[in-house]
Amino acid sequence: MADQSLKQRTAKGLFWEGLSNGMRQLLGLAFGIALARLLDDTDYGMIGVLGIFSAVANTLQESGFIMALANKRDVAHKDYNAVFWFSLLTGLGIYVLLFFSAPLIARFFGSDELIPLSRFLFLGFVMSGATTAHSAYLFRNLMSKQRAFSQVPALLLSGIVGVTMACNGMSYWGIATQNLVYIGVVNACYWYFSPWRPTLRIDFRPLREMFGFSSKVLVTNLFLQANNNLLSTVLGYFYSKADVGVYTQSAKWNSMGSSLIEGMINGVAQPVLSTVNDDASRQLNVLRKMLRFAAFLSFPAMLGLALIAEEFILISITAKWLACVPILQMLCIWGAFIPVITLYTRLLISKGKSDVYMWNTIALSLLQLLVMLVMYPYGIRAMVAVFVSINVAWLAVWQYFVWREVRLTPWAAFKDIAPFALTAAAAMAAAYFLTDGIDNLYLKMGTKVVAAAAFYTGIMRWADAAILRECLNYFTKKNKP
Repeated sequence: MADQSLKQRTAKGLFWEGLSNGMRQLLGLAFGIALARLLDDTDYGMIGVLGIFSAVANTLQESGFIMALANKRDVAHKDYNAVFWFSLLTGLGIYVLLFFSAPLIARFFGSDELIPLSRFLFLGFVMSGATTAHSAYLFRNLMSKQRAFSQVPALLLSGIVGVTMACNGMSYWGIATQNLVYIGVVNACYWYFSPWRPTLRIDFRPLREMFGFSSKVLVTNLFLQANNNLLSTVLGYFYSKADVGVYTQSAKWNSMGSSLIEGMINGVAQPVLSTVNDDASRQLNVLRKMLRFAAFLSFPAMLGLALIAEEFILISITAKWLACVPILQMLCIWGAFIPVITLYTRLLISKGKSDVYMWNTIALSLLQLLVMLVMYPYGIRAMVAVFVSINVAWLAVWQYFVWREVRLTPWAAFKDIAPFALTAAAAMAAAYFLTDGIDNLYLKMGTKVVAAAAFYTGIMRWADAAILRECLNYFTKKNKP
C-alpha cells in the first residue's frame, strides 16, 4: 500500500511538473521568438553579462534552506519563520551592496548603461526573498499542481509585458522588466497557495540545526551558478556584447529544452527519494525507474532539438541569429545529460551527502574556469565544445558517488540510460538522412520532427519498453471516467 501510494504521488508530481514545464516552454517559445525578432544580440548581451550577479545573489538569499527543509524529518512553524526572515533580510542586504557596486560592474564590462540596468534588474532577488519559505513549503509537500498554477500565469503576464516594451523600443529594459514581473506574480501565487504565514517573532535559532546541511548546499549552488554563467562572464570580458548575445540566445533555447525534463525530475526527486531513505533496496529501485524515465524523455528531446536547430533558428528568429546554430547543437548534447545529472545530485542530497555535492561542484567549476581561460584565444565554439565535454565527462564522477551510496553500478546505470540514448541517436540519424534532399525549410523541419518521433516510438514499441507502457497506462487510466 505504501509503495502504491508513493508511486501515485510520484506519478502525480511528475505529471503536474511536466504539464507546468510544458506550458512554460510553449509560452517561453512564443515570447522568446517575438523578443528575438524585435531585439538584437547586443540587447541580450546586456542582460547576459549580469546573469552571474543575479544568480549568485539569489543563491545567497536562499542559502540552501529549501532543500534543508525538504530533507528535515519534522518541520515546525518556527523553522519556516526563521527561513523567511533570514531570506528577506539577506536579500535586502545584498541588494544594497550591489546597488553601490553597480559602477564597478559597469566599469568591468565597459558599459555605463549597466549601472541603471543592474540596479533595476537586481530588485528581483529582493522580491524572491519574501517567498523562499513558501516555496519550500510547496516543494516539501509535493504541491506540484499549485506550483504549476503559479508559474504558468506568471510567464504569460511577464511575457506580454516584455514583448510590449520591446515593441515600444525599450530594448533590454523589456527583458529586465519581464524578469521582475515573473518573480512578482510567482511570489503572489506562492503566498496564496501556501497555508503557511510568517509572524513577527524573529528567531534564527532553528537555522543552526539546518545550517550544517544548508551551508554545503549554499556553497554548492554558488559554484553551480558560477559554472552555469561562467561562459557568459568570460565572453563578456574577452569578447563583445554581441558575442555574449549569441551565446545567451543559444543557451536560452537549450535551457528551454532541457528544463522541461529536468524540471519534472527536480520537482519530485528529492522529496520522493528522501521518503524511502530508510529502505536501501526500495530507494535504488525508485532511483533506477526515475533514471529510465529521465533518459526516455531527455535524449530524444534534446537530440531532436539539435537535429532541427538550423531550420528552427531560421524560421523562428530569422537568419540574423544563424550563428547560434552550431553553439546550440553542442549545448544540446550536454542538455540531454542534465536530467540524469540532476537525478544523481538529488539522490546524494536525499542521503544527506551535501558535502559530496559541494566538493564535486567546486572541483568542476574550478576545472572549467581554468580551461575557459586557456581556451578563450581559440574562439567561442572551441570554448563551448570543451565546456560541454567536461560536463558530460563529469557524469562518471557523479556515478561513482551514487554507486558508493546505493550501489548503483556503472553497468546497471548504462543499461538504464544507453538504450534510450542510442535509440534516440539512431532515430535522429535516420531522420537526417531521410530529409537531406528537402529544400523547403518548413517541410524539412516538419518531416524531421515526424520522422524522428516515428522512428523513436516505433523502436520503443518494438522493444516493448516498460517505461513507455507505464506512461501510456498512466494517461489511459487518467482519461477514464
